[in-house]
Amino acid sequence: MVCVRCKMAVQVVLETLEIDYVDIELGKVTLAKELNQEQLKKLNQALQHYELELMDNRKTILVERIKLLIMDMLHSADDEIPSKFTEYLSKALHHDYTYLSNIFSDVEKSTIERFYISARVDRVKELLAYERLSIKEISYQLNYSSVSHLCQQFKKVTGQTPSVFKKQWESDTSVGEHIII
Repeated sequence: MVCVRCKMAVQVVLETLEIDYVDIELGKVTLAKELNQEQLKKLNQALQHYELELMDNRKTILVERIKLLIMDMLHSADDEIPSKFTEYLSKALHHDYTYLSNIFSDVEKSTIERFYISARVDRVKELLAYERLSIKEISYQLNYSSVSHLCQQFKKVTGQTPSVFKKQWESDTSVGEHIII
């Protein structure tokens, strides 16, 4: 899972630079003490090696945490996905959803819902391509209200049905266009 890799990368960087930390969680590190400018510079350079960066703007940090929570939720076990992601975000981030939505829209110039739908459709693609799950299984796993709803949303975002996507993927992989790592 991507979030686990990021957490491990951050831990390696902190330990390599001998920076004491209290906790590493989703998009957030609690340090034992404040860093000086030189330490911040070295930390930022080391994180860039892993395509990560320090964020010091509270709004940007909150938006990244929202994105990470959504991605984590979509990649969790199917019995862990809440039926209402708005409540999930509010509870996890200890803010009212309206506040989170306004911050997200201000920073991203788009809505949390659009990000969620796009991420959800990307997850459907992954499950179709790599897990070889049926559309019905995916619909259930990602808490779609119905298979029809999944198909409509998928087509609206991608311009094609999940079935067409799956056939095209299988056709492409049979001639070696995709490498699965």
